[in-house]
Amino acid sequence: MSAIEAVPPPAAASPPTLSRRTKGLLFFAFAFAVMADPVSSVAYAIEAALRALNGHLELLLATMGMVIGLIAIVTINYWQLVRQFPEGGGSPEAAGRAFGRQWTFLPIGALVVDFALTIAISVAAAGSALIALAPGLAAARIPIDMLLILGVAGLTWFGHGGRMVFGVMTTLFILASIPVLALGWISPDVAHGAAPITGSASPAAAAVILAFPVAMALATGTEAPATSIAQLGQLNNRGRSRFGQGTLALTIVIVGVLTMALTALAVHLHVGIPPQDQTQISELALAATGKGALYDFFQLTSGLLLLAAAASSFQAGPGLLKALARPGAGGEDGLLPRPLARTNRHHTPVAAVVVYAVISAVIVLVASGQEQELVLVYAVAVFVSFLAGLLAMARFARQRGARLSMVTNLVGAVGVAFTLVVNLARGYPLLAIAGTFFVAGTLYWRWVRAGRPGGIERIEREAEAEA
Repeated sequence: MSAIEAVPPPAAASPPTLSRRTKGLLFFAFAFAVMADPVSSVAYAIEAALRALNGHLELLLATMGMVIGLIAIVTINYWQLVRQFPEGGGSPEAAGRAFGRQWTFLPIGALVVDFALTIAISVAAAGSALIALAPGLAAARIPIDMLLILGVAGLTWFGHGGRMVFGVMTTLFILASIPVLALGWISPDVAHGAAPITGSASPAAAAVILAFPVAMALATGTEAPATSIAQLGQLNNRGRSRFGQGTLALTIVIVGVLTMALTALAVHLHVGIPPQDQTQISELALAATGKGALYDFFQLTSGLLLLAAAASSFQAGPGLLKALARPGAGGEDGLLPRPLARTNRHHTPVAAVVVYAVISAVIVLVASGQEQELVLVYAVAVFVSFLAGLLAMARFARQRGARLSMVTNLVGAVGVAFTLVVNLARGYPLLAIAGTFFVAGTLYWRWVRAGRPGGIERIEREAEAEA
């Protein structure tokens, strides 16, 4: 029996009955922790779009509106995916069941790469938030980022107990944003900031269409609820489906409102591309509130939220490697080397964490710690997973004769494919797609050598369930 076949699906034991209060706390911890990645992306995605527009603030609202619109379409599709796969599994399981087990490896490869990129860009952005707060630290950007990677990786030693903490970090950032937005509209410290123009944005329609794919980094957390629901062993399938769909709906509402509100405020206060060693969101908060406790609190919460997003990927990525490396019941090798499956007493796969720490550190070094360099390659790998999931759902809809669902799936797939093409045309993102195909190809080759064992399509679900 192969290693993959030897791993049974999660036990189907009846979950305990939970009180309404307990379910409420569980939903808060789950939803606000899972949305840490997309909410934290607000810290750099708006600036990325503005840079792609060469600083033309008058086009920023339209650009971010397109971003939120496409994310909403993708979210609708993942709402359907969660309903069809309430035990988790996400795009890997959907692709495997729709097109055959061999197609599971493409979204798996995409997720493996995306977790590393999420760690790198989140840590780099957290470092930028700290430097914006204390500009004197700018010369130490790389050492700060390396220490942050070590610190977040070190916290994973204690296992998966930080979900409530992640939820609190997300909530604090949202709460900090409310007075910043209110002061910015009612009584800003600076009513007209600086917005340098770095190039042409003509014709305007083409500039918007070509700029919005960069800011699609906001969509990178859309996959998370579809896979993370496997962790909810306290709930039955209907409960997991409702939690997943509720999290998707809440995420698009919060991310959409927060993104458009901050974008509108940036246009209103004329806050554009920031000076060196600053970020647009920090300049926006500074223009709205001025120096003081509120500005400090906003910067602190944004940095902590970014680190929470990095910590979440430091759990999910190594967990997936552990599942892929796990030996079978008869001692057969998994698809990855056995050391990646070994855990400490907190069930943390230490070697896998080290692998992700090294890879993310290298990525940060190559980008010189600049998150705006990394955002150019970020919205690529996970979009391969999106595309696989959307096409799988379109096939399922066609088989059911659900034409409206199929059209919605295909519209989302076209938008995701367009984002991929535009971002890949920038050059650097080809590295992310190459990494995706390398990981997917390597896993597929080892799977074929192992005799094509069954169960590979469940691997992401099982990795999350162990969390």
